[in-house]
Amino acid sequence: MGKIVFFEDRNFQGQCYECSSDCPDLNPYFSRCNSIRVVSGGWVLYERPNYVGYQYILSPGEYPDQQQWMSFNDSIASCRSIKNVYGDSWKIRFYDEQDFGGQMAEWTEDCPSVSEAFKFCDIHSCVVTDGAWALYEQPNFQGHQYFLERGEYHNYADWGASSPSVGSFRRIREL
Repeated sequence: MGKIVFFEDRNFQGQCYECSSDCPDLNPYFSRCNSIRVVSGGWVLYERPNYVGYQYILSPGEYPDQQQWMSFNDSIASCRSIKNVYGDSWKIRFYDEQDFGGQMAEWTEDCPSVSEAFKFCDIHSCVVTDGAWALYEQPNFQGHQYFLERGEYHNYADWGASSPSVGSFRRIREL
């Protein structure tokens, strides 16, 4: 398990809360989050309770303000530690229709631009067979982030997206 510390104010000031396990509701511990220190492990932070809303994938390090983790606001209301990312194998299959229909593309490496690499533009479903992945709404690993671990995602809503637009993706390596 990892360890993460949330601070209400920038530059690690104000009330803080230390967490070492998954937490579906952080609201009782702090009202806003403006800086974070990831002591160990990798973490997925969520804007709302019960692991919904915008997602932010963080590795060990210091994040003195929201811009450092590409946050859209000061709301962090749940978190999960990232497990099972150690290994040397990554594989993901993308489909241009929901429920694994239509054209398929299988990938094992990071991809900074889906539009340049794929024959199709929208990704409606996918299967993660090896490793863990971060999907980004825009090219070059920018925009909204989505954490995917091993499993089947029958449509883009299954990974928390509101549209099938994926601009880039990368493997989550040892954290």
